[in-house]
Amino acid sequence: MKYVEISEGATGEGAAVVSIDPGPYLARLPELADGLPPGARAFATDPRHYEFGGRRCVKDLRPLAMRRTATAGIELRFRHNCHKHDEDLIVRYTGVSRFQTDILGACDLTSLGEVILDEILPHPGGCTHELACRPGTLVVACTDLVAEWVPATDGDDRP
Repeated sequence: MKYVEISEGATGEGAAVVSIDPGPYLARLPELADGLPPGARAFATDPRHYEFGGRRCVKDLRPLAMRRTATAGIELRFRHNCHKHDEDLIVRYTGVSRFQTDILGACDLTSLGEVILDEILPHPGGCTHELACRPGTLVVACTDLVAEWVPATDGDDRP
């Protein structure tokens, strides 16, 4: 992440504590938005996107599935967290030139774990969408993306 600040520390009991601050990104977003393609701009500038307790915040979603939709198209589905969301998120990327996951010890998209936060930045010919997850990251470079919130496809996901 270039602007979103994510840091991990430990408590006295050895548990990990994650500190998340989208403030620096949100401060730069008005000037960055002009360089984003229309779909990416709409998703990044939605005021609910970084509202941590809100139903349309990407925090706590879980990557569920990826499928190719065209030669350079990818669709990612994110599963809701029932404690927070009542919808799943589908992100459709067009003109994908890079799809990179960084998941230690696994190669399954679902192994990325919960989304901590994301950042959408201008990129030559489009944008990049980086998602920090537990315990990995996902980066997509594309010409544009469209995000759609849809009714949850399955039931309760409480442990």
